[in-house]
Amino acid sequence: MVFVDEIQVHIRAGHGGHGVVRWRHEKGKDKAGAAGGNGGWGGDVLVRGVRNLNILSNYRHIKEFAAKNGGSGLKNSMHGKAGQDLTIDFPIGSSIKNLTTGKVVAILEDGQIIKILEGGRGGLGNEHFKASTNVRPMQSTLGKPGEEATFWVELALVADAGLIGLPNAGKSSLLNALTNATSKVGSYQFTTLEPHLGPLFGFVLADIPGLITGASKGKGLGYKFLRHITRTSLLLHCISAENENVASVYKTVRDELAAYNLELLKKPEIVILTKTDTVSADDVKIKKKALEVVADDVLTVSVHDLDAIKKLSQNIVKRLEGAKKNLKSKK
Repeated sequence: MVFVDEIQVHIRAGHGGHGVVRWRHEKGKDKAGAAGGNGGWGGDVLVRGVRNLNILSNYRHIKEFAAKNGGSGLKNSMHGKAGQDLTIDFPIGSSIKNLTTGKVVAILEDGQIIKILEGGRGGLGNEHFKASTNVRPMQSTLGKPGEEATFWVELALVADAGLIGLPNAGKSSLLNALTNATSKVGSYQFTTLEPHLGPLFGFVLADIPGLITGASKGKGLGYKFLRHITRTSLLLHCISAENENVASVYKTVRDELAAYNLELLKKPEIVILTKTDTVSADDVKIKKKALEVVADDVLTVSVHDLDAIKKLSQNIVKRLEGAKKNLKSKK
């Protein structure tokens, strides 16, 4: 299945049903009085948060959603049937922008429901217009159209920690080692073309697509990378020990974060020197010291070193638990 993290779709709430002109019929007395019912309300449009990250893929060929229209009024003063509401499921982390009004709603919780469009009011039947001065009203009104708009839906993952870095930084292999996830691994750029998730002791780690210089301007995978780290509470900045100048690589990624959103620089970060098995022990020490000049928290790891993986796992969980406690204390 193709991973889709942004779509544009037109959505329409239901139209209100029409009011009608009807007459009450009694034995021996035809047209005893106005009895035309009002039209039913059109259905509303609701969005609901779900944990299925791939659900946008189901919508990629759908250009329009529509709630049901209300039914027309009936005889004997009976109102028309209300149109059925339409509920559209979107992944947790979705930002849904009404391109007509500019209003944006965010889906952040499983099962969260938000109304985005209101159905049209039903029209009035002739009974509504009955009065002492209008005993045989012929008036009725049409139902009102439901609200409609084109929406831009954009998914930004809701993960506790995001593995970031240039292509080939070892993010996918590290995610697999930490969480038993099955993120695709390869030795060429942009092996990861979509985010992958893995569980770590109740937390969620995301392997985010690698970026290149100019990603903040849309180059490479551009916004696909940067958007997905906006809601993470911890950055796991992976830098391959295969790089000659690891400090320069670190600066490249940080510069792209700053160009996209300065707030990203404020996120807690662990810098991880990966692929330490590909260079000598002396090189590992030299490159770790070079990173410690520009970053506060630097760890080294090889996915083939189970002790290093365990130590890193414990460190990540400790940091995430601390961030969770701080968040609760602020509420």
